[in-house]
Amino acid sequence: MNISTWYQVHFEKYLSGRYITLKDLLPLLQKMPKTFKVSKAGTSENGLDIPLIKFGQGKKKVLAWSQMHGNESTTTKALFDFFKLIGSESIFETSVKRFLEEYTFFVIPMLNPDGALLYTRHNANDIDLNRDAQALSQKESIVLRILFEEVKPDICLNMHDQRSVFGTLNGFPATISFLTPSADQKRTVTAARKEAMRYILKAERYLQTHIPNQVARFDDAFNANCVGDTFSQLGVPTILFEAGHYDLDYNREKTREFIFYSLAAMFTEIASEHTKAINHKLYFDIPENQKNCADVLLKNVFLPDSKNTQDIALQYDEKLMDGNIVFQLRISDIGVKNIKYGHKIFNLNGNEVLINSQKKFHIGQDVESIFDQKCNLMLI
Repeated sequence: MNISTWYQVHFEKYLSGRYITLKDLLPLLQKMPKTFKVSKAGTSENGLDIPLIKFGQGKKKVLAWSQMHGNESTTTKALFDFFKLIGSESIFETSVKRFLEEYTFFVIPMLNPDGALLYTRHNANDIDLNRDAQALSQKESIVLRILFEEVKPDICLNMHDQRSVFGTLNGFPATISFLTPSADQKRTVTAARKEAMRYILKAERYLQTHIPNQVARFDDAFNANCVGDTFSQLGVPTILFEAGHYDLDYNREKTREFIFYSLAAMFTEIASEHTKAINHKLYFDIPENQKNCADVLLKNVFLPDSKNTQDIALQYDEKLMDGNIVFQLRISDIGVKNIKYGHKIFNLNGNEVLINSQKKFHIGQDVESIFDQKCNLMLI
């Protein structure tokens, strides 16, 4: 059995969709195997527990955190998939045992439980925790920083989601993006960054067998207010994970699978040649992601007030309604220049469209229907 076959049967089925809250994690935390030590790292601004999971007995210490942004839950799901791999008896027992002897993991699966409950990027005080690394103005930021100082990690994993606007230069979605954050304005390739790059390349090599051309590299402009940049500045190898879009998987169930493979490839022999030396310079061969995709792209649309046809880009807004995430399509751009690709594309070939049964429409407008008048065809 290979890791892909194992995953289809054993992934954590209890967690699904985009709306993952602390309430969803608690039953899983309560029944974790003895391999894992579950405790509380601290509390949020609204007094919710921030859980901490420790496992492994190795000298290499890894500090990981997910849902620093409350509405970015894909990596949380993938972490619990990874916990199942490490905590279960399987054909990978020898490799798991070796992993546990080599590493000790400290994982905060949900750093921002208030934001997760509200399904917002920011915390309860409307602060972006990933811009609070210097000010340390929020309880959640302080919890992470204290843990960082206590653990003294050898590597950090900063786990996020990225928007569906990110793609590669050749038109594929940037399904998984990585970054080893800069430690200074010059983007110096420090020893810590080299180490992080080698870990990233282990994952990238394996992911290419599943999602070729859909692995990207995030921009490494330095920002000391960002947590990853701060930890990198302090000399600790830090890896940013960005779980992005795949096909029409807006619930990111396939993307979580690729994050799981990334963790397995980085830290075990199950999905990679763990002992094989990797030249860190190959990291720069990973293409940088671009903001060049739309959820829906209408190409060559005739507009009554324009001499030329125009492209119209539309994006989904995610809204929390009655405990569920609703995807509301809206017009994000008209006369698009930088958006070149769409996850769903309609070429109107100069035809006119009715949006919400109207000829007139504008940027920012919610969209319920799109109708091709000439072809008498409802597109959406």
